[in-house]
Amino acid sequence: MRQIVLDTETTGLEPELGHRIIEIAGVELVNRRFTGNNFHRYFNPERESEAGALEVHGLTTEFLSDKPKFRDVAAELLDYVGGAELIIHNSAFDVAFLNRELDLADLKPVTEHCLGVVDTLRMAKDLHPGKRNGLDALCERYQIDNSARTLHGALLDARLLAEVYLAMTRGQESLVMEVETTPAAAAAAEAAHGKLDLIVVRATKDELAAHHAQLADIDKASNGQCLWSKLEKA
Repeated sequence: MRQIVLDTETTGLEPELGHRIIEIAGVELVNRRFTGNNFHRYFNPERESEAGALEVHGLTTEFLSDKPKFRDVAAELLDYVGGAELIIHNSAFDVAFLNRELDLADLKPVTEHCLGVVDTLRMAKDLHPGKRNGLDALCERYQIDNSARTLHGALLDARLLAEVYLAMTRGQESLVMEVETTPAAAAAAEAAHGKLDLIVVRATKDELAAHHAQLADIDKASNGQCLWSKLEKA
């Protein structure tokens, strides 16, 4: 599966008020692996950044003055994200800006070029309700080194978000990894062909009770997202 972890920097917070994208970056994952096929561009927004935004990204009007306009790179960007699933932190913000820029270039919304959008902020809130779920907080929670993040930069933030996403969804990866041949898998295969006599040790009542209590705790902490509880109910 091809996924693009995407991040933007902008002149302000409101595309409806004329704010523009000044930087965009994408980090490609194929089957949950970094490919190195990244996308990174700066743009001349044809306007000043708000003071608060400038403090966040540090991209001055002078630096951006000789960069291309978004419309000049739009086709290249759409070709890059085409057919992929987009992974974005607080996706409503970035998608609104992307669609505004594409509309100004007389192009269709970004969601008509990709398979869909995964919002990692929503995912993080579901996994960690009531906790801080900004990118820095998630890097700290999942022990991802973000020491180079002194200012927001689209390429660095996209790379960090990709690592956060992989950490948040690592359980899915483990299901795939278990398919690989291991000594345990080889033993299971031999057992299936009758080469081993397996001794089945069933759980005691106390062990079952402890198991269900643990599932209840997990279900409560994950806001009803415990997979084992769902399977047992089914």
